Amino acid sequence: MARNYELDDTDRSILNLLIQDAKMPYTEIARKVNVSGGTVHVRMARLEEIGIVQGATLRIDYQKLGYGVNAFLGIYLLKSSEYTSVVKQLRDIPEVVSIHFTTGAYGVFARLLCRDTQHLRDVLHDRIQPIDGIERTETLISLEEVINRPANLV
Repeated sequence: MARNYELDDTDRSILNLLIQDAKMPYTEIARKVNVSGGTVHVRMARLEEIGIVQGATLRIDYQKLGYGVNAFLGIYLLKSSEYTSVVKQLRDIPEVVSIHFTTGAYGVFARLLCRDTQHLRDVLHDRIQPIDGIERTETLISLEEVINRPANLV
């Protein structure tokens, strides 16, 4: 499909409703946007095909599942050329839930979910710090997450 696809008001309305509730049925979206269910289906198929919509996710309260430590890890790379290799190894660590290639002091900034500080220590010491290409790390532990919302920018 064309790369320069322009979103119209109907596309934006559909996306805004799904940003708020990804489980909302297309029939309900159609009713709220004043279009047919088929129109919503076709629009969503097009938005997926061109890569604007890339699936849906569940929001889970990991603390209720026993993962009470949300930590951010600044990773200093020995060389920026090590990025791909380091990321490949970080992907294999389930506690690493997001990775960003950044400017500034860190070459990589990651988010980790762990059960407790001992679990975090074990992940850092035994799984992350031994990775070839990592010079050192700095850890920040989140004391409280105040805002966690989908970006409603459409």
